[in-house]
Amino acid sequence: MEKISIPIDRLGEAYEKMITIRKAEEAFEKVYMDGKIPGFLHLYLGEEAIASGVCMNLKRSDYVTSTHRGHGHFIAKGSDIKKIAAEIMGKETGLCKGRGGSMHMIDVENGLYGSTGIVGGGFPPAVGLGLAAKYKKTGQVSVCFFGDGAVNEGTFHEAINLAAIWSLPIIFICENNLYAQSAPQEYHQKVKDISKRAEGYGIEGETVDGMDIFQIYKASRDAVERARKGFGPTLLECKTYLFTGHYVGDPRNYRYKKEMEYYKNERDCIKIFEEKVLNEKLITKDELMEIERKVERTVDEAIRFAEESSMPDRSEVMKDVY
Repeated sequence: MEKISIPIDRLGEAYEKMITIRKAEEAFEKVYMDGKIPGFLHLYLGEEAIASGVCMNLKRSDYVTSTHRGHGHFIAKGSDIKKIAAEIMGKETGLCKGRGGSMHMIDVENGLYGSTGIVGGGFPPAVGLGLAAKYKKTGQVSVCFFGDGAVNEGTFHEAINLAAIWSLPIIFICENNLYAQSAPQEYHQKVKDISKRAEGYGIEGETVDGMDIFQIYKASRDAVERARKGFGPTLLECKTYLFTGHYVGDPRNYRYKKEMEYYKNERDCIKIFEEKVLNEKLITKDELMEIERKVERTVDEAIRFAEESSMPDRSEVMKDVY
């Protein structure tokens, strides 16, 4: 029997992180469809195990750079879900006072140095943060989340090359959900396992099941430990699947129906976690249900807080703009 990599006393925490992301994203989707969120909305549904498994190995002071699909990273790293909801709705009480919205959040207090709508935009700041940590000898690590499409950007190669030659404490996390917007991976890359690209830079590389939080937790734990000890960066590929389209409203006519049904019914990361811990009697069904009820209350309160918050005042339209 495969050994459980997550400590028993942290299983509840792992489940709570995943279920919070799931419930929050479902709530954000509903609010968006009700016309209460401006712009585009890119959800993290289906990929909850990655952010949760990785961020369980991080300290509050560790750095994270995110993507256009960043809500899950922010929730897993410890951002206030009320402020996340308010930011997504463009309210004054949001993380960025409603100026950033869904794709451009930042929460320096919790080590989150920005989500971005620019594909591959998180690589350069991740390297800068890793360099700062090494120079100051703080023991911090820098984690850069990105998708399979971003691997084709020049910033990916430039960032990993610099991180490698300077042995920076960085973990590059590729959330490979098999599609770069609507293009299947095999259409835009010859390589099958993205982690193989680590060999070209002389760094550690590993591919894991992105729907299994236990694999993700172990691989990211090892990568974080190597980084903290000064052994340089790691490229960790997590093969996952997005339950929604690229954005809310995406018709997904570029995917096969059987493929979507398979991942949602057979490969749901939350179901996989539940089955494993229940089968091995590591946690009870009642305990899982209590966590879920608690999360539902938290998410409901966050949505209510955001809806009741004020829009930014027009007189401050130029404030905080540089």
